[in-house]
Amino acid sequence: MRRSHLAVMAALAVAAPAHGAESAGYPDRPIRFVIGSAAGSGPDIIARVLSDRLYKSWEQRIVVDARPGVAGALSAEIVARASPDGYTWLMMTSQLFIATKVYKDLRFDLDKDFASIGLIGTVPYVLVVSPQLPVKSVSDLIQLSKKTQLRHGSAGAGGGEHLCMVYFLHMAGTQMLHVPYKGIVQALGDAAAREIHTTFAVVPAALPMVQGGRVRPLGVSSTKRAALLPDVPPIADTIPGFENFGWYSVIAPIGTPKAILDKVSAEVVKAVKEPEFGEQLKLLGIDIVGDRAELDAFRRSEDKRMGEIVKSANLQVN
Repeated sequence: MRRSHLAVMAALAVAAPAHGAESAGYPDRPIRFVIGSAAGSGPDIIARVLSDRLYKSWEQRIVVDARPGVAGALSAEIVARASPDGYTWLMMTSQLFIATKVYKDLRFDLDKDFASIGLIGTVPYVLVVSPQLPVKSVSDLIQLSKKTQLRHGSAGAGGGEHLCMVYFLHMAGTQMLHVPYKGIVQALGDAAAREIHTTFAVVPAALPMVQGGRVRPLGVSSTKRAALLPDVPPIADTIPGFENFGWYSVIAPIGTPKAILDKVSAEVVKAVKEPEFGEQLKLLGIDIVGDRAELDAFRRSEDKRMGEIVKSANLQVN
């Protein structure tokens, strides 16, 4: 009986890894990094930059898997059902918090189904218009919208760009017709082609078209000028109190071993603090933030902030 008991204890000792053993050889195979936006979007750009940086440390591929749909909710459902072994990550952005407030019957819970890894940073939106539109400022656009039926695009109903525009229109006291797309790149392309008149986009996604003269920037959603668009004034200069921003973070399915979460978080924080990678983020307009604890606190504050904006703007999706 004693021998049997000792055998069981020995087996359990082998089965139960020592503290930190889960992360000792991690990662030993490619990691899937799911994003809820289309290729060329802000999350896609940031995910690829981060993946390239982490490959240098681990020599393991991080495969960016774009799964746009339902304001990012589709990507969250995929990751929520994934094995909590550290080999599936999710790029969580502000649009997921919006989705939880405007869509019903979602098959995930942001609070209960995901563990924080790290907060990469925040980024402002920029309001752009078709170059042929006869407006030069935010005030011009507001005045024209009160005389003419204008069309604004977004990366999808209930997404970050949609909320930003609804909030803008609410505070400006005007209206436009919403045209949803499958991704912000398509919306920007149609703004350049005059199929729609205007859209909001995070600075990294809009910058190539702004620099190429294909769309005209009118204002940024931050209260200060964006480093990448120093000649573009804050929308708050015209609409006092207007402020909104997008952000990027990394999370994993709940139940992922703490040792792995800590290891990934430490590497992400190390990366964003390095001059080379940090400069890459700054060149994309990202204000760098940090670790798991900071992301936990940020998630709580953003849940409240997004809720207030959704309520005040009366954002609804069909």
